[in-house]
Amino acid sequence: MSSRTNPKVAVLMGGPSAEREVSLSSGRECAAALVGEGFEVVELDAGPDLYARLLEIKPDVVFNALHGRWGEDGCVQGLLEWMRIPYTHSGVLASALAMDKQRSKEVYQAEGLPVVPSVIVPKVEVVEVHVMEPPYVAKPNNEGSSVGIYIVHENANGPPQLDAAMPDQVMVEKYVAGRELTVTVMGDRALTVTEIMTDGGWYDYDAKYKPGGSWHVLPADIPQDIFDRCMDYALKAHNALGCRGVSRTDYRWDDSMGADGLFLLETNTQPGMTPTSLVPEQAAHLGMTFGELCAWMVEDASCDR
Repeated sequence: MSSRTNPKVAVLMGGPSAEREVSLSSGRECAAALVGEGFEVVELDAGPDLYARLLEIKPDVVFNALHGRWGEDGCVQGLLEWMRIPYTHSGVLASALAMDKQRSKEVYQAEGLPVVPSVIVPKVEVVEVHVMEPPYVAKPNNEGSSVGIYIVHENANGPPQLDAAMPDQVMVEKYVAGRELTVTVMGDRALTVTEIMTDGGWYDYDAKYKPGGSWHVLPADIPQDIFDRCMDYALKAHNALGCRGVSRTDYRWDDSMGADGLFLLETNTQPGMTPTSLVPEQAAHLGMTFGELCAWMVEDASCDR
């Protein structure tokens, strides 16, 4: 980082992914918070001219507020490594691994962490026949924020009719009934456990980002052994994937099965930073303001992550 008194931070936001609007919201919130912490901030909507814009701006640090493909899958991280600009969140390999749900599950399993059975299947097969005994979930293997989630219930008449925008290869995953839990990891520390409650029973895109779409119990009112396992698993997942900075690991817990009903779903290397997001809420619960959280992320930024 530069030795200047007020480091210049370029906040990357927007971009071309399916999560563009959420990223714009995250980026604006983070930019405003960093200004409040005394940083010189430039908001940058990531487009095809990103390399040229970064050369022009000459930031000391990039705060990566992109979500979804290109911003969360190692692509922009590779560009920043090439340009030797310190950046927040995880590096190239960890970002690519975490974004690929099936490969991240393989990493979890190698670490002894519990995952839900799943397969990667061509979309043309998923829409023709049940490729797994219902209930199951069909979703993209490399998108976040519950984009493109299809739940096929036990008594479904037929397979899901997937949107044309779904990729050619789809993850089909056994549906686990139960409660939604999540843990933020910040550096080398798991923060706490949040339970996510929704009216619809599924933490979908609207539940995540629309006011009133969900509500959070913080800390989660769950047995201590489940709480401790969530904290432990999140830190192990973060480290096994090679994550840096802030990550968030999501769980499904079938409380009728006790500890055997707890499963890791995924680790988010670019978790949301909007007013309804979980990471800022967990940090606040531990006494850290939103501005302090964003400033910590800038100070943690580096290359070779």
